[in-house]
Amino acid sequence: MSFTPDLLLTDVEEDLRSAVRDLLERRSAPSDLIAAYDGAPVPGIDAELAAMGVAGLLVPERLGGADAGVAVAGVVAEELGAAAASSSFLTSAGIATTVALAAGADDLVERLASGATTAALVVPFSVDPHGPLTGGPAAGGALTGTVRSVAGAIGADVLLALGDDGALYALDAARARVDPVSSLDMTRQVADVTFDGAAGTVLAADGTAAVRAGLLTGAALLAAEQAGAARWCVATTVGYLKERKQFGRVVGGFQAIKHRLAELYADAESAAAVARSATVTLGELGSADPESAIAIAVAAAYCSDLAVRAAEEAVQLHGGIGMTWEHPAHLYLKRAKADQIGLGTPGRHRAALATLVDLPA
Repeated sequence: MSFTPDLLLTDVEEDLRSAVRDLLERRSAPSDLIAAYDGAPVPGIDAELAAMGVAGLLVPERLGGADAGVAVAGVVAEELGAAAASSSFLTSAGIATTVALAAGADDLVERLASGATTAALVVPFSVDPHGPLTGGPAAGGALTGTVRSVAGAIGADVLLALGDDGALYALDAARARVDPVSSLDMTRQVADVTFDGAAGTVLAADGTAAVRAGLLTGAALLAAEQAGAARWCVATTVGYLKERKQFGRVVGGFQAIKHRLAELYADAESAAAVARSATVTLGELGSADPESAIAIAVAAAYCSDLAVRAAEEAVQLHGGIGMTWEHPAHLYLKRAKADQIGLGTPGRHRAALATLVDLPA
């Protein structure tokens, strides 16, 4: 019998959503994010989120966390996406924490839960969570080699790496060279990570399952983030078109515009629903259950494409102002385009879904 997820938010989740949204409104101004493209430091909010206990949402209480689960973490991810915020939540509190938990690295998990330490999994941001996990550093007593386009490595305290021997290693980030790469989305800048004989601590002799669990969790949270970005694009565009006048009429009153907005709104609501389904299913059944893999593949494929379309519509329907550097619409388009290849492209997720549900090639 298939699992039926509860898509309604609890009172606790609604309160958390409001608290995170309030924080983002105060501490993550679009003008500051835009300035990052001109060389200014990217404004981060990790310290404030950690003070709210967000860093430990996936961590059991015995290790100092909130034991809230992936569904609650998805609520936070959606709000971060709606603000196009710069945060290590996805890469550290989501992916790396899940990997460390699955590997039984309790000491590291405790530090991650408190927010005192951040970590990043050293894999390309484009890695497919359903596919083979290859391309890690060579592990012959020490780690060597370069892994390109890693998200979350800049500013991380600890790096987790799956060696070519299949073992999961943890090491201080200072032992590796992290070279920032010019990124389409500067609010989640990627970097090339180079190991040159760096000694790491073995967390698990076979870390494949732990890494895959982290990537699947990341894909579910990324879908929630994309749903949040789409929601912002729709709401902001509707608000603008209610005020903008052309030919003496409010632009939003034109029938063709109404139809486009109605379709986009319905699709954005669908994105929120499938993302919520993925996080709830994953939280209830775990990453090893096929139902979780199916829900995540559906959410990742749908939300990736929808976020891009919503951002493109926002830019176009804002007219000339949507093309300006000062308007934040381009932040969401860049985030959506970058995330579209993050943790597997929509095509890869659809291919995985076909296998999971036994569709013929």
